[in-house]
Parts: sequence; C-alpha cells; structure tokens
Amino acid sequence: MKITWLGHSAFRIETAKAKILIDPFFTGNPAFSGQDAKAAAEGITHILLTHGHGDHVGDTVQLARESGATVLANADLAAWLGSKGVAKLEMGNTGGTISFDSFTATFTNALHSSAQITEDGVSHALGNANGLMLHFEDEPSILHMGDTDIFSDMALINELHQPDIGIVPIGDRFTMGGAVAALACQRFFDFKHAIPCHYGSFPIIDQTPEKFVKGMEGSRTRVETPAVGGSLSY
Repeated sequence: MKITWLGHSAFRIETAKAKILIDPFFTGNPAFSGQDAKAAAEGITHILLTHGHGDHVGDTVQLARESGATVLANADLAAWLGSKGVAKLEMGNTGGTISFDSFTATFTNALHSSAQITEDGVSHALGNANGLMLHFEDEPSILHMGDTDIFSDMALINELHQPDIGIVPIGDRFTMGGAVAALACQRFFDFKHAIPCHYGSFPIIDQTPEKFVKGMEGSRTRVETPAVGGSLSY
C-alpha cells in the first residue's frame, strides 16, 4: 500500500487493486500549488468524500468526468453531485458500509458541518460530516477522520474497526488542534501509524504539525509527516 499526501485533507491511496482519492481538493488549494494534478489523479478508480465543504469536494466533478471513477459520498452530497453530472455514484450515511471489489468503506461519525455555498450563491445542505473507515484485503486498514473535534465515541470506532493507520486533522480553528488531536489518538485509538492533515494550507490554520508531534511523544503510534506530494509505503 502506498499513501500520498496531496495537501490539506487530500490523499491518494494505491493498493494492489484500487487507486483511491480522498477529498481531492486541488484547484485553489495553496498547499497543492506546484503539484501535478494529472499525476495525482492518474488511473483512479474511486473518489471518496468525507463531507460537502468545498475544500474537500474540491475537483471531484471534473475528476469523475475525466476518469470514470466511482464517487462515494453521503446521500445528500451524492444527490447533489449527481445533479452536477457525476454518473457513477455510491451513497451511504453514518454507520453504513459500502462494499467495493477489494475494500469496504464505512461512514463514521465526525463533529463538523457540511453545507456549501456554491457558484449559484445558494447554501446547499449536503448531509452530515463523516470520517471514512477503509478495510482492504490483506493490507492495513485506514481511518480518515475527515474534519472533526475530539469525541469520546471515538473509542467505539476503535473497538469496532481497530484501524491500523489514522489520518488525523490537526489544524485548529475548523477542526481539533494538534494537542487535542494527539489526546484523541492516545486516549481512544491504538493506531500503528498516524498521519496528520488539514494544516499548512490556509494561513488561518496551523502551518506545522509540531503541536501534534509533541503531543504524541511517548506514544506507541508512529507519527509520519510527509511533505505535500510525499508518499508512505506500508
């Protein structure tokens, strides 16, 4: 398995049988500037969305049209994407699991909002914010938390799914900050690896993962902080 951070909360996950983008925010993403969008989207089979904010939906409509990838989103967001011309859609909601050929995706809870003011100037309610719990055949399991604050039922997510890898928002202001994110990981999860995200993009959120890294000192979890465009192999 290869995981590439594409800035903010966008990730590319490559397995033996799938090439997945999560929250593919490329256009307008300051952290993605200078990166190659075509390379990031090469051969993608699936696009998975945690919620409806523009910095997570990102380039989904265009990428889905160009690639033919299947898009997974909560039911309200999926319906809206369908109205925008996305053809291959799978929808679900909190607690539900969708099975693909080589992996499953479960919508977990997240404490966040999900509406979006679009080009028509209208605020669209796009369902609940979620995390995404991914289980693969013979490869590590991944929890992308989406955008969220800490909450005690994270312990239930860990009990139910036992994720190996956590992708954790740490930027503060719109999500939990680094110190609180570290508390969430240490108290409620038993990740083998943790990858921080949702930082270093817009100037009003934290620019470095230092608070998270410091908060995770002494943990059994290995914290990994790739540069934008950098990859990790598992």
